[in-house]
Amino acid sequence: MKKRTGDPWMPAPAYGRGLAGLGVNLMVEDVARAIAFQRTVLGADAVYADPDFAVMRAQGSEWMLHADHAYDRHPMRRRAMENGARGSGMELRLHGCDPDAAEAAATAAGYEVLAGAADKPHGLREAYIVDPDGYVWVPDVPTRG
Repeated sequence: MKKRTGDPWMPAPAYGRGLAGLGVNLMVEDVARAIAFQRTVLGADAVYADPDFAVMRAQGSEWMLHADHAYDRHPMRRRAMENGARGSGMELRLHGCDPDAAEAAATAAGYEVLAGAADKPHGLREAYIVDPDGYVWVPDVPTRG
């Protein structure tokens, strides 16, 4: 059941019709909590947010957050709840986001750092950080050389 009161930032059909390319939509337990993680650790901005839905933006990318309760009758919610940890086996990479700064911010804020910032043989410096909903975010930048 939706919790937003008042009008959204734009009509949903107008927003939906403007989307292109690859889209990422994360179901989260609490939109405000997900935004706090993404702002603190990834330096993301909330383009729009209400208790049901948010649009986030960082490093030239945009993605959506939907609260579980907004998906209360959707089969995706049932699947996520049945399978345990959300996003298991998926990496959400934010290219151009400093992994060392993200790791430091995550550690300071008490978030789980699965793997600290390190240079990898594939030419990226990256860290693996777990958000409160169990999604693994991988901020990365190219290595020198």
